[in-house]
Amino acid sequence: MAMNGASDIAQGDWIDRNVPGPIRPYLRLARMDRPIGTWLLLFPCWWSVCLALPVGVGPDERLLLLFAVGAVVMRGAGCTINDIVDRDFDARVARTASRPLASGALSLRQAVLFLTLQLALGLLVLWQLQPFAIGLGVASLVLIVAYPFMKRITWWPQAFLGLTFNWGALLGWAAVWNGLAAAPLWLYLGGIFWTLFYDTIYAHQDKVDDALIGIKSTALRLGAQTKRWLLAFAAAALAAFALALASAESGLIAYLGLGGVLAHLLWQVWDVDLDDAADCLAKFRANRFIGWILLFGIVLDRLTW
Repeated sequence: MAMNGASDIAQGDWIDRNVPGPIRPYLRLARMDRPIGTWLLLFPCWWSVCLALPVGVGPDERLLLLFAVGAVVMRGAGCTINDIVDRDFDARVARTASRPLASGALSLRQAVLFLTLQLALGLLVLWQLQPFAIGLGVASLVLIVAYPFMKRITWWPQAFLGLTFNWGALLGWAAVWNGLAAAPLWLYLGGIFWTLFYDTIYAHQDKVDDALIGIKSTALRLGAQTKRWLLAFAAAALAAFALALASAESGLIAYLGLGGVLAHLLWQVWDVDLDDAADCLAKFRANRFIGWILLFGIVLDRLTW
């Protein structure tokens, strides 16, 4: 499998090998070939579901599965909305020029119809949850639709992405308890700072092109001070996560998991080369390990408390 020059779409991957030609652009529009975004959307949901469970109770497999399906569908819907809004910008950036809408592989009408299907599937998944959770899920559409416009009006679109991508921290708890409490609110805040951390690293891939075409990002706003800000984002995320664990009366194992998160974040700050696009992408993708570390800490703590 090889990258097509500077493009973020790989040639010869499982989509090219196994999927009929007419369907491929739709899967690429939904980023099915790049699951890291789905993982980063899913982990706050899973953290919250597992943190909401009583001591001694294992994860609710039904809820975990529902959120997994929902994350795939809604991440795809978010990417579709993003590419509809950004199709002209994408055509002017080397990394995104070969995306289905920017390249003309799909028409705007086809993308809108596909988005309608995705949203319908997302609503079907959401309808399986508690009433309060359904309301929260519907409310998240405001954030999903608004996010693509943020890079035009603020240097901090990564913060707005954090508001959007971590909504599952609220939704997961609501799916268990049909309401909210302090723990999911702290978890949500921690997730926002975590997103600021990893998406600022991600944004450094495009900082040259973004500056040329007028797109705003934390990578451009923070510039040479980025690593200091990454440490601040990491500290804020860890503090909020710790308060979430404390609010949910977690034990030692959960905090040991949080220690693993700390070590991973510090390694990223120390090792990342913000002028190397490939390394920025690799560090961004490495954040899935943070998701697993914190999840295992929460689950094991609940089972062994």
